[in-house]
Amino acid sequence: MDNLLSMEHLTTNEIYELVKRASAIKKGELEPRRYEDKFVANLFFENSTRTKSSFLVAEQKLGLKLIDFETNTSSVQKGETLYDTCKTLEQVGADVLVIRHSQTTYYDELKSLNVPIINAGDGSGQHPTQSLLDIMTIYEEYQTFEGLNILICGDIKNSRVARSNFQSLTALGANVMFSSPDAWKDDSLDAPYKDIDTVIDEVDIVMLLRVQHERHTDENTTQFEVSNYHNQYGLTQARYNRLKSQAIVMHPAPVNRGVEIEDSLVEASKSRIFKQMENGMYLRMAVIDYILQSKGAETNEIINEC
Repeated sequence: MDNLLSMEHLTTNEIYELVKRASAIKKGELEPRRYEDKFVANLFFENSTRTKSSFLVAEQKLGLKLIDFETNTSSVQKGETLYDTCKTLEQVGADVLVIRHSQTTYYDELKSLNVPIINAGDGSGQHPTQSLLDIMTIYEEYQTFEGLNILICGDIKNSRVARSNFQSLTALGANVMFSSPDAWKDDSLDAPYKDIDTVIDEVDIVMLLRVQHERHTDENTTQFEVSNYHNQYGLTQARYNRLKSQAIVMHPAPVNRGVEIEDSLVEASKSRIFKQMENGMYLRMAVIDYILQSKGAETNEIINEC
């Protein structure tokens, strides 16, 4: 695996390898490698808290040196293209580029680069590390994906999380369903749409998606406000009470409390929302390590195999 751009580019074996590697690091069964002579640049052209901070911690735990880059003080403000920015960082010595960008499949224009790219989110396209940390969280609960019923609720059309998770979880054997307002459905994804109230007591995982106001037209935003979204598509206390005893609740965050999920349920016993955040750091350690090793990077520590 030379890059991580999309879940479509990963085999199921690679998914399991990354998840198991991250879990082993988390449990202390696998000593993380150290890359003291390697450099990483984080290029976040969209705002981020969880993804950016967990990448930063993961990189520092692996001993990587950070190249300081902020879009508001870079030559991007002078009109520099994404390619030229990335090529510059490659030339000054970056060994890995972590990129979040508002342009879907931005990485298509970076194919001639000679530095690995980790996609931290591309427009309404993919968010592979989020999908992998979600898979890790589910695997910790069930140790399998085969036959699990997963309901993804909300803004499907604008969600790179929905797209990434649908593709990967289906490939792993799960039954993935969507629940969404008509205006936010994505007909390019071959998944059944269900009324949340008809399936809520049958699912093993209910995954809520953030309402992405920044990606909506005025018309869709108006429809959202009028339709009383929380009552129709959110996880209310009444719906939570109908979940199976072993079911879990997930959300990629940030959470619009009282919209996608009732405020009091964010840290309820079935919620794994903050567990997902914790797993994100370990998973991103595993991804960076995997990519650097595939490039033949040397470390100053011997890894202890689990």
